[in-house]
Amino acid sequence: MAPLLEIKNLTCRRDEGSGSSIFHDLSLEVEEGEVLIITGRSGCGKTTLLKCVAELDVYQTGDILLRGKKATEYGIPTYRTLVQYVPQRPSLLPGTPLDFLHTIRSFRSRQARARSTRPSDSHASDGDYGAVRGSESIDPLELAAEWGIEKTMWKREWGTLSGGEGQRIALAVAVGVGGAEVVLLDEPTSALDAATMKTVEKSLVSMLPPLKTQHSGRGGGVERKGTGPKALLWITHEAAQAERVGTRTVDLTRQ
Repeated sequence: MAPLLEIKNLTCRRDEGSGSSIFHDLSLEVEEGEVLIITGRSGCGKTTLLKCVAELDVYQTGDILLRGKKATEYGIPTYRTLVQYVPQRPSLLPGTPLDFLHTIRSFRSRQARARSTRPSDSHASDGDYGAVRGSESIDPLELAAEWGIEKTMWKREWGTLSGGEGQRIALAVAVGVGGAEVVLLDEPTSALDAATMKTVEKSLVSMLPPLKTQHSGRGGGVERKGTGPKALLWITHEAAQAERVGTRTVDLTRQ
């Protein structure tokens, strides 16, 4: 069986005409239940890697496969609902968080209607769309409330929210709307205080399914319910956080 996510021989250059690579011939596999920690010095390509995996940035060579399929086989819009990127600074998004949530829900509804009218989809495997077909198992507003976000904050412009408020809301949308197989986290708790950080960490890990293969025994021993995404790729500069939540660590500086 293919891994949940495969990154095969990926090369990304600083610009199309440059021979200088941000990373070169990078290969990784991610299994269901994993929290893959991405570390490395500033400028080594951590954020660029996540954006490439989300098909938000251009890479020159290599393949990225979700359950053995390229993004183009799903269609890029559908792929981006299955592999979701959460930026470090969601305040750069336009409109309000509630607008953003409605847009995603509307797109998912259109997907579901389109599939229901296409007989060819009747033989698609669960791995093709997985939780995209299912209803939301976690209400994003309720999840954010558990992290200290009042419902009134959802109606404010992204730019008026503090860094920590924006991070928590963006996380709640990514993992709560339903459908994401892999969530890509770019320093998702960097603006949070220590207590809130640990609450968010525990919530995120608890949503994952149990690991099929035991790695280093890390991950904090949190009970896993399998109600959310299947795996997380998580950028952090905090060694203690990596130890608490990670199952494996990849240092891009050494790639």
